[in-house]
Amino acid sequence: MNVALWIASGLLALAFLGAGLMKALRPIPVLQERMRWVTPERTAGVRAIGWLEVAGAVGVILPWALGVAPVLTPIAAVGLALTQVGAIPLHVRLGEAKAVPANVVLLALAVFVAVGRFAAL
Repeated sequence: MNVALWIASGLLALAFLGAGLMKALRPIPVLQERMRWVTPERTAGVRAIGWLEVAGAVGVILPWALGVAPVLTPIAAVGLALTQVGAIPLHVRLGEAKAVPANVVLLALAVFVAVGRFAAL
């Protein structure tokens, strides 16, 4: 079970680190080409979401790996799950249903990590 949790955590960290850094660092016009919901008026929100995703990616790995405040790992996983709970209806509303399966997989991974790590505390 521990190996499966580490694999799921690693996949979550990779996905959210990549997505988060993209939202946090790329110019808004470049993001607008790939994401319909990004507008100049939402710049602060887009950046905040990006940095929160980066924090979640780090949080789902480091606390447990280092044994320092390990409760932060399942909390980070819950935060990443909530991100997907918000992303799914947004993609559906924008007619981007092709993105939903990836969101569902990330949601399932995040819930798996949250439940597994909370149970191990």
